[in-house]
Amino acid sequence: MSANKKHLTASPSQRFAKISAGFLGGYLVTITLHLALASWLNHVNVMITSTYSGFILWCVLMILAFLSKNGWKVWALYLLLAGLFYLAFYFGKIYNPIIPS
Repeated sequence: MSANKKHLTASPSQRFAKISAGFLGGYLVTITLHLALASWLNHVNVMITSTYSGFILWCVLMILAFLSKNGWKVWALYLLLAGLFYLAFYFGKIYNPIIPS
């Protein structure tokens, strides 16, 4: 049974934006979130639990990218979130270094 054509994305650029945001953007947000958590919390525990929580979060972010109307807005949101998580990771490395110098 085929999908109803009115619910499918007609624009190739929107289709590309949704697919790439789901795969790459969702992965980027997932990795930066877990790196930020590892820099502020116990890094061993975070990396062990990221095996499961990372996959679940990546799947959720992928589904959310496909549910949206505009794939470019999803890309913007994912890049903003990844940037915020990277800032948290950066400051976590400065204030809580794993190997003290």
